[in-house]
Amino acid sequence: MTRIPTKQEVLDWISANPTLTSKRDIAKAFGIKGAARIDLKRILKELEAEGHLERRKRSYSDPDRLPPVSVLQVKAPNSDGDLFARPLEWHGEGVEPIVLIIPRASDPALGEGDRILARLTVVHEEDHNYEARLIRRIGSNPKRIVGIFRKGAEGGRIVPIDKAGQTEWQVADGAVLGAKDGELVEAEQAGPKNRMGLPRARIVERLGDPSAPKAVSLIAIHQHGIPDDFPDKVIDEADRAKPAGLKGREDLRDMPLLTIDPSDARDHDDACYAHADEDPKNPGGHVIWVAIADVAAYVTPGTALDREARKRGNSSYFPDRVVPMLPDRLSGDLCSLHEGVPRACVAVRMQIDADGNKIGHRFVRGLMRSAASLHYAEVQDAVDGNPNDRTGPLLETVLKPLYAAYAALKTARAARQPLDLDLPERKIVLSETGEVESVAFRDRLDAHKLIEEFMILANVAAAETLIAKRRPLLFRVHEEPAPEKLESLRETAQAAGLNLAKGQVLQTRHLNALLNAAAGTEDAELINLSTLRSMAQAYYSPENFGHFGLALRNYAHFTSPIRRYADLIVHRALITAHNWGEDGLSVEEIDRLEETATHISDTERRSMMAERDTTDRYLAAYLSERVGNEFAGRISGIARFGAFVKMDETGADGLVPVRSLGREFFHFDAEAGTLMGSDTGLTIAIGQRVTVRLTEATPVTGGLELELLSIEDQALPRGRSPAGRSTRRKTASHKRKKDKIKRKVERKRRQR
Repeated sequence: MTRIPTKQEVLDWISANPTLTSKRDIAKAFGIKGAARIDLKRILKELEAEGHLERRKRSYSDPDRLPPVSVLQVKAPNSDGDLFARPLEWHGEGVEPIVLIIPRASDPALGEGDRILARLTVVHEEDHNYEARLIRRIGSNPKRIVGIFRKGAEGGRIVPIDKAGQTEWQVADGAVLGAKDGELVEAEQAGPKNRMGLPRARIVERLGDPSAPKAVSLIAIHQHGIPDDFPDKVIDEADRAKPAGLKGREDLRDMPLLTIDPSDARDHDDACYAHADEDPKNPGGHVIWVAIADVAAYVTPGTALDREARKRGNSSYFPDRVVPMLPDRLSGDLCSLHEGVPRACVAVRMQIDADGNKIGHRFVRGLMRSAASLHYAEVQDAVDGNPNDRTGPLLETVLKPLYAAYAALKTARAARQPLDLDLPERKIVLSETGEVESVAFRDRLDAHKLIEEFMILANVAAAETLIAKRRPLLFRVHEEPAPEKLESLRETAQAAGLNLAKGQVLQTRHLNALLNAAAGTEDAELINLSTLRSMAQAYYSPENFGHFGLALRNYAHFTSPIRRYADLIVHRALITAHNWGEDGLSVEEIDRLEETATHISDTERRSMMAERDTTDRYLAAYLSERVGNEFAGRISGIARFGAFVKMDETGADGLVPVRSLGREFFHFDAEAGTLMGSDTGLTIAIGQRVTVRLTEATPVTGGLELELLSIEDQALPRGRSPAGRSTRRKTASHKRKKDKIKRKVERKRRQR
């Protein structure tokens, strides 16, 4: 006779196996077959009626499962010395989950009664349901220092790498963590500040050689002045925050909203859902819901949290870490739309017609509960016919309607013709020790494009609503290219035998026609890079100048308030416009919108530069073991001192110094973007295919030096000695260059 599990055994299974919760999965787990399935069905119905479970389509889930980041209270060690903790945010009616703390060598000692913020992982062990990794002890926010350790007779000192950090830190002998002299270390303040003598610190992580990859992002963070530790008052405010309830909100918890993010995402600030529009006046149309974390409910104007978020402007992302705009308690917990956890949101319901045109929308302040936290690849696999245990139950009812709505949006996009650049994004994969394992180019799936189109539509809706309600806001502005940059692009196109017509008001469709003409040719990458370089940089402004690249008149950032302060401003403007509460846009904020726009545009550029520098250093470290190897690439830039080459394999940029190009003089023509040899007439220009040898890689600076071996499969000619130079040959070489470019343009046109 088949044994039927108890209710508690069923609950324990569902809690420990959140992705295997269909009735079939549960029956398989307990070996239930045949008629015994009737008894299992009865148990599940009783658990549902008692409030322990809720049914979602064909699966069951624990409505009160702990979020991935939770506040815990440490219990006394057991007889084996293990530390367990009690979850302070458990509100379920079932048995309280048991959490085991997994300490790391660098963690501070924890004692009974300590409150901690921890990252949780669901496990299926006999004596515990979750394992916790310490993020920090609540109420403890020690200052962090990154610097060079200098060993002494008793411990040593830390010399900060931060230019603003003039004070050295003393490290006691028992707090050096085995660090060696000259190593880069991360440390935290130990004990109260001293009035006399050096402040004390304890090393929490050894980062090794200052030029090693693991140190790269920390160096960039400090060099660019990105704040990477939160003041005590900010942490205190975040720790005191409580989950928002249903009061004053629309209940969206039964709507199967999904978060779809990268597989390594630590926070989820947007969720979406779509279905066919049932309105008979909109045949073939769709309804799209986009729900965004209600950060404004927790970060209110004038608070320490708000001041710090504005100061940072945005989160900064590096291959090995994130410097968040908000503390973990918010960014990784209360403001993150975790699966199965009630979360406050601002949502927009949008109607589109069969051709993807938005015909109506409305905003609500709601309470949602994500049906699933999925990543791009598994969503794409499911729609392509390979669902897994998580996506299978959602395929017909949730995923396919999302893709149907996206198909309509693609039609509208094709008619609007936003700028369609084809520039693959690099992905640096690191090992656990921080070494670069590989450099690849990210896949560009339809799942990525779907989320992108949904977010663009929601951003447009936010801008249109605030314009209609005459509320101040920050627009995302992208102006059309400057005339001189456009002329440079036109010349590059002509040299490739392509055409960008003059005498017309430039629109993105004109640039797309150029990109399409280059597609599939040897000049495709050149034209894409040159088009990108001709673009103005986007910025924030209280005035609306439109978004050229997206071909949109009204555009604002609304969909990422966890990581962008501009989005938080837009959320507050929507709160004020809809009279949703007292946490909207204040008079003081309105008065300084222009100042805020300038500041956060600057912080965005600061993060971009730090992220770019970090990538360059990682690539230099990765390639340092391949000095002497040959690489294929393309000339990506020209300067008086040499030519820049983008290498195909990694996308890394290296410099071919002009001094390495032979013994002849090279004339630099900034207007044409060329270097021309005075003796040989050799012309080096953007877009040429080249073979180079890596001669030097410097991880500390991120610099790569190259030797040019061939251009367009032709070996380099060698010029005369510098002693034979004369002033007249500059004029002659200039004429030869002009004639050569003219012949090249004419030859390309004849070939086409």
